[in-house]
Amino acid sequence: MSRLWYTRCPAPTPFGIAVQKGWLEEEFAADGIDVKALQDADDVHIRRSHFTHTQPWSFRQGGNIPALWAHAQGSDTRLIGLSWVDEFQALITLDRRLDANPEALARSRFGLPLNTRAGVVDFHRATALRGFASLLGVYGIQFEDVDLVDLLHTPRGLQDAKAAADAPLADWLDAQRSHEFAREAEALLRGEADVVFVKGATGLDIANVLNARILVDISAQPNRLLHANNGTPRPLTVDAQLLRERPDLVERVLARTLDTGAWAETHAPDVAQYVARETRSAEHWVERAYPGGLHRQLTIGLDPHALNALDDLKQFLFKWGFIPSDFDIDAWVDPVPLRSVLASRALPAHATL
Repeated sequence: MSRLWYTRCPAPTPFGIAVQKGWLEEEFAADGIDVKALQDADDVHIRRSHFTHTQPWSFRQGGNIPALWAHAQGSDTRLIGLSWVDEFQALITLDRRLDANPEALARSRFGLPLNTRAGVVDFHRATALRGFASLLGVYGIQFEDVDLVDLLHTPRGLQDAKAAADAPLADWLDAQRSHEFAREAEALLRGEADVVFVKGATGLDIANVLNARILVDISAQPNRLLHANNGTPRPLTVDAQLLRERPDLVERVLARTLDTGAWAETHAPDVAQYVARETRSAEHWVERAYPGGLHRQLTIGLDPHALNALDDLKQFLFKWGFIPSDFDIDAWVDPVPLRSVLASRALPAHATL
């Protein structure tokens, strides 16, 4: 075996920072083991493993919806750790007259992104639907009470938005076709929807660019179970064959990821820089979108509360048809690698099993 594969999402994760810092390449250089991103592969099937997690000898940390979907549809993976970063999640609007009360919200159109690309889970739609469920729950509003409007993702970009917005802003949006919430921004500008869901540094960024009103944010929801969404918590998963055949390599990757969490605690400014690069956002928005001390939240563990929140999200995804089958979260977890690494070194108490 001469290569390990990895993938991660543009999100604040200890695994992603370890990759940026070159720690994984450094770890295996003396062994002659190449460490390569799935996105750099020539083979489309290997690149597609970012969602399907079918590529042998691979690791993934990022959004949990693709990870849950991959396992539910039969990919042989194991969950070996979780990180939990509290992030900005909100409903935003351009309507200055729209009040954040049950009566007004119930009369509003909620833009729900829809990607018709076949073969992989529509995690963007699932994320928004979960966000609507959690945030509308603050007011006791059910999906049946609101108008959900499909926002089809189309390749033509945002040219038509110019008819509904000031030219400079529309020009900026047209240049942001890869922006995570470009379709939601277009829907607000074109009047297709009254309210959309955004999250993270990119969500806070787009809300600011649009000068949008934040109707309700996740901080209004005291039940942290409902904070669980695609970015909370973020699972670190591994190809099960690799774990069976070379658990020593899995433990070494996990150890360097744990090292990142320990390093982050004393390097807050550096963490903001790394996460800004990872999320393609300004440090200004990173610092505001991930409150509570981002540098103290990049730990890896298997906290029971985080697993419970992940299970709650899994059940939501199954109920709404985003994953093809239900499964036992506990059976998906393999605590042995983390337990082995923690037993071999002195780590802070927060690295919970």
